[in-house]
Amino acid sequence: MLLQAADGYRERSGRGRVKVAGVKWDYDRSEMIADAIVHGIGLSAALVGVTALIFYATVWSTSGQLAAASIYGGGLIAALSISFVYNLFPVGRAKWFLRRLDHSGIFVLIAATYTPFLQRGWDDPFLFSMLVAIWLIAAAGIAMKCLLPGRFDRLAILLYLAMGWSGLLAAKSLFTALSATTLTLIVIGGVIYSVGVIFHVWERLRFQNAIWHGFVVTGAAVHYSAVLTCISSAAVS
Repeated sequence: MLLQAADGYRERSGRGRVKVAGVKWDYDRSEMIADAIVHGIGLSAALVGVTALIFYATVWSTSGQLAAASIYGGGLIAALSISFVYNLFPVGRAKWFLRRLDHSGIFVLIAATYTPFLQRGWDDPFLFSMLVAIWLIAAAGIAMKCLLPGRFDRLAILLYLAMGWSGLLAAKSLFTALSATTLTLIVIGGVIYSVGVIFHVWERLRFQNAIWHGFVVTGAAVHYSAVLTCISSAAVS
């Protein structure tokens, strides 16, 4: 069923979901409020946490660790901020543009999260190569999302998961570079993100978007703890 809209067309699909200019959106007021609360909590916690992390790294860490922490913190805040704006922005052509930034932000967040961990093994050629590869894949993913929006969404989800779990390829080197606590937190965070993907694609479920973002915020919090323990252990070693 097509409904004429000022900015193109509206198509009803799924559970009454409205698709405008390529963006599916029909969340009711309660769902939007829940999503806003989740985003607000996540972004507020990230701002406080990243500020504390950068301060700690400035005082106790090397310049390399500080740079890695800054990249991670910038990526985390950027991803959550863009997601907040995109998910609460009114449906229209501008939202289609914000969707590109939101999905690109996921690639940035994954690569930025890897940076502090792989920086610990900077002298290991394999870990250094992996860090470069992660950022190159992220750049390719961003290009795909910006230049070919809406055409490879399922592929992008698989790419997110593949990037997220690619650390298994460097498990042996990471076991040497990182503490058991840091490694455990990395895995737990990865599992939380991966389970959340189920709700990300479960579009017929009410509060699906808020639930998905709840998993994102929780996974990000666990990975923040991993980054903090990574930098802390480096400072005392």
